[in-house]
Amino acid sequence: MAEITIKIEGMSCQHCVMSVKKGVDSIDGVTSSNVVIGSARVVYDSAKTNADVIAAAVRKAGYKTTGAG
Repeated sequence: MAEITIKIEGMSCQHCVMSVKKGVDSIDGVTSSNVVIGSARVVYDSAKTNADVIAAAVRKAGYKTTGAG
């Protein structure tokens, strides 16, 4: 298992949190996520997905990623 924390710009409410969580949790290989306003911590199976795919899901939900690590 691997873990990533992504900083997210543009989130301001619980709806934002749920939009990001829904997008991230739909990725095959994501085993858990903790999304709060401004960031997401995601645990995933690196054999099934990667940090770029997770960051792309955040952007697809309508938010800007500003860093990972």
